[in-house]
Amino acid sequence: MPALAAPLIEWYRDAARDLPWRRPGFGAWGTLVSEFMLQQTPVARVIPHLEAWLERWPTPADLAASPPSDAVTQWANLGYPRRALWLHRAAVEIRDRHDGVVPREVEALLALTGIGDYTARAVAVFAYGDRHPVVDTNTRRVLARAVEGVAQPGPPHRRDLERMDAELPRDLLEAAVVNAAAMELGAIVCTARAPKCDLCPLAAQCAWRAAGYPASEDRRRRQAKYEGSDRQARGAVLKLLRDAAPSPMPLSAVLPDWPDAAQRDRAIDSLIADGLAEADDDLLRLPGHPAS
Repeated sequence: MPALAAPLIEWYRDAARDLPWRRPGFGAWGTLVSEFMLQQTPVARVIPHLEAWLERWPTPADLAASPPSDAVTQWANLGYPRRALWLHRAAVEIRDRHDGVVPREVEALLALTGIGDYTARAVAVFAYGDRHPVVDTNTRRVLARAVEGVAQPGPPHRRDLERMDAELPRDLLEAAVVNAAAMELGAIVCTARAPKCDLCPLAAQCAWRAAGYPASEDRRRRQAKYEGSDRQARGAVLKLLRDAAPSPMPLSAVLPDWPDAAQRDRAIDSLIADGLAEADDDLLRLPGHPAS
């Protein structure tokens, strides 16, 4: 068994958080929805939205039968609302290409809208029990420290999958646990800014600890300030459209008092370009609803 696997499996047995997508019988659709929502969004914010989403749309076909505007509205304040559109399109593709069943094969999952390497493998592993390396930001940080002896990982690279694959046992269940455990360890112990090294099950094997915790360049992308940003303007416009749905809004009524009119207009134009809004006859609405 690879060196990191046994301590990760033992630690995860007692330390894993009780999260909805880890419970038996959660299903591939629930796993897929959770992975969409968890992209760049904290777990605590995701859980209530996930439960409400799956209660409203328990299958891909249920979501596919609704207009995309309903998905954008239900997404509420989760952020990065294009994810809602992508998830809706993926549901339509699952209905039309896969008879309403979330596919198992990584290549088929990668062919769905909005799904990349991480999400495809996460569904294949955590929903279907197949053996693949699953690598997110937390996993990359654990591998960087424990295996490479550096404080922070470099930019994402295909070799990340190879590194994680080398740490996976051949047994399917154990491999899935190691994937989940590495992510969990990075999320709650081997954190970016304040790692709890005294609680880490990999302390004895950690190359970074053995080297005396040397600093390394932090090449993570920094999130631009939200206050006063174009993202804030986009969010404000989208909230107005969600609150008004299914009715459209006159363009003249969209944030008329916004302090930067050019920024407001950029926000409207970018939402239209991203498919999150539609304009017609000086009216603005969420996508997919007929004109009122």
